[in-house]
Amino acid sequence: MKHGLIKVAAAIPAVKVADTKFNLVETEKQIAIAEGKGVEIIVFPELSLTGYTCQDLFQQQLLLDDAEQAVLSLLDFTRQLDIIAIVGAPVAVGPLLLNCALVIQQGKLLGIVSKTFLPNYSEFYEKRWFASSQDLRPQRIHFAGHRILVTPEMQIFRTSQGAKFAIEICEDVWAPTPPSNHLALAGAEIIFNLSTSDELIGKHAYLKSLIAQQSARTISGYVYSSSGFGESTQDVVYGGNALIFENGSLIEQSERFQLDPQLVISEIDVERLRGERRTNSTFVNAQRPVAAGLAGITGQIGELGIRVDCLLPLNLMREFTLTRHFDQHPFIPKTENMQDACDEIFNIQVSGLAKRLVHTNCKTAIIGISGGLDSTLALLVVTKTFDKLGLDRKGIVGVTMPGFGTTDRTYKNAMTLMENLGVTIREIDITASVLQHFKDIGHDASVHDATYENAQARERTQILMDLSNQLGGLVIGTGDLSELALGWCTYNGDHMSMYAVNASVPKTLIQYLVSYAAETAEDETVRQTLNDIVETPISPELKPADDKGDIAQKTEDLVGPYELHDFFLYYVLRCGFRPSKIYWMAQNAFRGVYADGVILHWMRLFFRRFFSQQFKRSCLPDGPKVGSVSLSPRGDWRMPSDAMSTNWLNELEELS
Repeated sequence: MKHGLIKVAAAIPAVKVADTKFNLVETEKQIAIAEGKGVEIIVFPELSLTGYTCQDLFQQQLLLDDAEQAVLSLLDFTRQLDIIAIVGAPVAVGPLLLNCALVIQQGKLLGIVSKTFLPNYSEFYEKRWFASSQDLRPQRIHFAGHRILVTPEMQIFRTSQGAKFAIEICEDVWAPTPPSNHLALAGAEIIFNLSTSDELIGKHAYLKSLIAQQSARTISGYVYSSSGFGESTQDVVYGGNALIFENGSLIEQSERFQLDPQLVISEIDVERLRGERRTNSTFVNAQRPVAAGLAGITGQIGELGIRVDCLLPLNLMREFTLTRHFDQHPFIPKTENMQDACDEIFNIQVSGLAKRLVHTNCKTAIIGISGGLDSTLALLVVTKTFDKLGLDRKGIVGVTMPGFGTTDRTYKNAMTLMENLGVTIREIDITASVLQHFKDIGHDASVHDATYENAQARERTQILMDLSNQLGGLVIGTGDLSELALGWCTYNGDHMSMYAVNASVPKTLIQYLVSYAAETAEDETVRQTLNDIVETPISPELKPADDKGDIAQKTEDLVGPYELHDFFLYYVLRCGFRPSKIYWMAQNAFRGVYADGVILHWMRLFFRRFFSQQFKRSCLPDGPKVGSVSLSPRGDWRMPSDAMSTNWLNELEELS
């Protein structure tokens, strides 16, 4: 396990029905491959050592003895291996035959978990051959050279590095109350499911939805392995499903209906799951009855019948190789229907602003339009809101305020966009008023420092606020989440408004939303203008243009690439990860895009600014929360303005 990530695998081996020797060899092959790839825990399908479809052959003593012999051979095979293998086999316990998962590591049988819910319908008649764990009384049996406890109590296994996992088998997850509900509340962080599920029209989509829901509901990793080619096709077909989920998100999956064995490998972030559980009050509250009933001591059984068991042997130190992909743009929704995702974001922003306008009985909105991304998105939101409320778009007063750094490109885009959206246009040049202000305070206008820049931002805000009084309208804020995180805004300048529609939308998402608006725009001029705005370098345009009249002051040259800062921001706020882990994730996500030194440089700047600029976030105007991350001081992020960044920066220095 590295940075809280544990490498897991779901195997779909070749199988021959009732041929335990063949199945053993195929199991060993995949264990060996997984061990070589650094996998820490691997799970196989249900009854993998015999095949699931043996039917009445399960009543033959020869098959049961051969299965036990296969387990003995597998124990010997794994004697020098660190990997934890979870395989399926029938186990006889007195008069009962159980459908079991066997937990194996370093030649030791560490646990036996039996299936709880047995199907008895259609093509599945398991109750004909097997008993449920509910029919079992706790007892120790001799199996595969081990004297081991077999119990109806649910079991949780703990690795040497502290990760806790548990097991349920196939039908268990389809039950109204799956065992994994109780196991997760008792501390299990990863659930492994040994399964055999046939393929029917629409069933695969339902299965993925079911496991995604269970993983999300229990805030757990969920690793699912289901039988594939080789099982009997006498009446049904098994497609081979290997699925790895983390907190409801699909990380990796197999290809169905393959003739060859498959091994699906990825990493589950246990540290992230722990953080999610700590901050989810519903999960914490649901744990109360479990905490009251669970003894919580290794080997003891609590009142709810959950056993925390088997401290596994220490793994040998070995290299951790990451196979999981970290998305460069975690704020951008990942869905098959991006139109629905973008529409939903717009609807959230529109609904928030609509409520504010209705509440204040206001039919006028004042918004500064610069020709940049943020004001463009805000203007689109305002026009959609007015349309939704049935208000005349002429009640939207778009104000362009050219100054020392305004370029022809952004000015033209601002004017063209306002004209074609049908809003009221006001142009107020701030040059003279800012120069007068410089004279009043005794500032040399040739000195292009913070005073030079911020005076322009505050003059623009003053104009918007005064217009709101004059016209009886609300000033709509345009600033975004990324700027708030970095404090890249002028205090009481663009920092302030009467309702900030972009306050929880990061820059990378704004670019995406404006691009989407361009794709779906009915007016060709609007489409072209929006596309040009997306391609325009991000800039506050507070310093004069270059000799060619182009933007000279480029934000990302000064504070760094927004895609990096948004990446840092997401994992700081959403997951609470420490800097070293975020740096490692960024190295992997942006390999070939940014050098390690570049990432580290901008990370230092991010943490310095994130801490030092909290005072600006402590007095933010209202605005709608769009995604899972927000910096609102009233809800999502409460931090003292004088908190120290020392520990975070020191950890980054150690990475240098």
